[in-house]
Amino acid sequence: MTDQAVGGEHLPPETADGPATAAPGQRAAGFRQDGGTARPLVPAAVTAPSATGFAGRRRELKALHADIARAGLDTLSGRKGARSRVLLIAGRPGSGRTALAEELLRELADHHPDGVLRATLTGPGGEPADLGRAARDLLAVLGVEAPPGAAEDELTELLRGALAGRRALLFLDDARGAEQVEPLLPDAPDCLVVVVSQGPLTGIPDVRPCALGGLDSVACVEILSRYAGPIRITVDPRTADSVAEECGGQPAALVLAGAWLAARPKSSVADLLQALHAVPLPPDLPTGARPLFRAFRLAYEALPAPAARILRLITLAPAGLVDAHIASALAGCSVAAAATTLGDFAALGLLRPAATEDDDGAPVASTPDPALRPQYRLPGCLDPLARELLREHERPADVQLARARMLERTVRLLQSCRAMGEPADSPARQKVAGLPRSLRFSSRGAAAHWLRSRRGALLDAARIAVADGELDTLDRRLMAALTRTLLAHQGPEAAAPDLYALHGLVLQVAERRGLPREKAAALLNLADLDGQAGRTAQALTRYRGALEAARSVQDPVATGRALESLGGTYTELGDWQRAADWYGRALELRLARDEGGDAARLHGRIGGAHTYAGRWGEALKAWRAAVGTYRRIGDVAGQARATGEVARVQEYAGRPEDALRTCLEALDIARKAGDGRLEAALQLRIADTLERLGDPAAARLHRAVGERLLEDHSK
Repeated sequence: MTDQAVGGEHLPPETADGPATAAPGQRAAGFRQDGGTARPLVPAAVTAPSATGFAGRRRELKALHADIARAGLDTLSGRKGARSRVLLIAGRPGSGRTALAEELLRELADHHPDGVLRATLTGPGGEPADLGRAARDLLAVLGVEAPPGAAEDELTELLRGALAGRRALLFLDDARGAEQVEPLLPDAPDCLVVVVSQGPLTGIPDVRPCALGGLDSVACVEILSRYAGPIRITVDPRTADSVAEECGGQPAALVLAGAWLAARPKSSVADLLQALHAVPLPPDLPTGARPLFRAFRLAYEALPAPAARILRLITLAPAGLVDAHIASALAGCSVAAAATTLGDFAALGLLRPAATEDDDGAPVASTPDPALRPQYRLPGCLDPLARELLREHERPADVQLARARMLERTVRLLQSCRAMGEPADSPARQKVAGLPRSLRFSSRGAAAHWLRSRRGALLDAARIAVADGELDTLDRRLMAALTRTLLAHQGPEAAAPDLYALHGLVLQVAERRGLPREKAAALLNLADLDGQAGRTAQALTRYRGALEAARSVQDPVATGRALESLGGTYTELGDWQRAADWYGRALELRLARDEGGDAARLHGRIGGAHTYAGRWGEALKAWRAAVGTYRRIGDVAGQARATGEVARVQEYAGRPEDALRTCLEALDIARKAGDGRLEAALQLRIADTLERLGDPAAARLHRAVGERLLEDHSK
């Protein structure tokens, strides 16, 4: 969890809208228990300071630059290093370690033309991040496609290969240890890896940690001055130094303390110091954790009860990202009130605006689109403190209700987003027009941007809902809405990796709840993606599982698809006998349901399998059955194609005269069907057969006709 959000040494930027930037007299209203308005959390004139400065840490920056320049162990031994140099910035959360890393990356960016890649290796709840997901996201930034459902080691290997030969910066924030870092290290000596961690990276050679302690007094006072203004700090410098000492020189604590003072223009630095001293400490709290605990509790206790509850509940936000919609749903208040409160939290140093990008890659500060609200992130160093408050003050039933409201709001936004991908006069667009303005998107582009910017959080919301175990009705609706929305805006190929994850979640719920139809559908979808990715054995296992689940509830559609998919998979493997067998079982089902078109197609697939196996008699029987079925259902074009395949098998079997007669018959049927391209192909095949039969003159005539038809139908 990054602690950059409360500044480290970087001070937070001004928030994009709402109270942190409103001019005096124009400030948005604050939060009231009933969802109305009340006095703001912070005075109208208080704003978060501009992120133009970097306080302190010059000695550490110099040491990091020197570490880059020093000779590594490989160089000393006379070899050029095969892997990237690793720089480690070590410190406890709240020490400004992420901010220092970002400042270093800014200074090094010009020397690495392939850009900066970022991954956070700890989730918002403190759990280790999924390295496979991190690698896939990094590959997406590099423009490298990764197979859906690929294993972690395959993804990390792809990432290392994609970085080979590049000159890029890789920033791995909040790593738990070497086991998270090592798989991501590029085999690229011109890349540089910057790692932020609380401890050493034991096992990775040639890594010297840059250990962070507290800031010096000058930097501490600078942070306080930027928040509270220089006057109160200047008139009482000794007390300001005492505040810095009370905050342990920790940037996160100093930001909260400075923001508390800024929100109270009539309070002095001495009042701040006294308030910090008055915060009670848990008896077992480690000494190093006390400054941040005091500063956070000081800020929290000053909040009105409704705002304090929002701060507790936003720890439930998926992927640690919260906007006004999420906060509104969690707390059960209006979107406008939630937006104002989130802006207030940013001004108080409790939240940091999350960076987003528009279609051109430029940061999005604000948008007139009602459904696109600024996103914020709870600083990683504050997240465990806020979660502890959630456990203390919220009953489990209330937490689950808040989560259910959030998921319901997300489903409605997804439905609105999906509708924007359809024509303006479609029923879905007309239905969305009746939603509240805050749930509507102004354009397809705005909806697509919302989907891109929330993609990780939306997938995380689905995982959270499934893990809850008590919200299966909601999570099934959420996953269905997310699947349809991804397909509408991205298409099946681009959405495949995310769809693979969603189908896996659907399978988990179906197995837990005993839902065989949903289980069959999920297994079929997963097997299709496995097959496309070349994981044939896994696809076969899943198709068989889908067949078993579909048969258990006598679902003919899923049963037929599973049978046919098994035949197709064995065809890919070149196992023609098994392919024909599974196609035959699928054919029996289609015939029993009198599904003529599908039956004709399956006759053809059986014929194709026998053709590849060289079993000419069985192939002819199957293709003639296809011809008869197409004739019976009145599909003239299908009849022509199947008749042409009969001719092809006859030729393979060494019967050119029969093949010529059948091909002429197919040509006549193709003319009746008006299929010019098929007619051209048949004319060319007739020409080839005539040449083999020793009639070159007739062959030339048919070839000329075929080439002319082909040219006419290729325009």
